[in-house]
Amino acid sequence: MTRWTFRELARLKNMKKQSNSVKGKRRDDRLSAAAHKQRDSEIMPQKQKKANEKKEEPK
Repeated sequence: MTRWTFRELARLKNMKKQSNSVKGKRRDDRLSAAAHKQRDSEIMPQKQKKANEKKEEPK
């Protein structure tokens, strides 16, 4: 096999691997933009409350 063939096979293998993996949750949940905003608006106050509690803890 020539060098080009190995490169081509590696490229195809990598493309297949990349297409199978999903980075992050949002790609797969299929929510609309409005649904994302709604979900985020519910989650963010909880995260902020947790962060504030963590800051207030005595060391």
